[in-house]
Amino acid sequence: MTDADTRYLRITAEIPATVLELGCGPGDPAVAGRSLLLLESMKMEIPVRPARSGTVSEVHVAVGDFVRTGDPLVSLRVG
Repeated sequence: MTDADTRYLRITAEIPATVLELGCGPGDPAVAGRSLLLLESMKMEIPVRPARSGTVSEVHVAVGDFVRTGDPLVSLRVG
């Protein structure tokens, strides 16, 4: 695999929420369907799960941050 084959996937917030828990950091494996972080909105906890497996390249949020719809949460290196 060459660098040209590597793709990046940015996971974004689907709704306005507060980051409740982080379960990943740069370099960690990300498994499709397994929660990377937990958001809270209107007393509901929302797990954030990637659609594809890869490696966490960057975490854009911290616990307690408020995010709006479309804000980046985590970037993954896939491919």
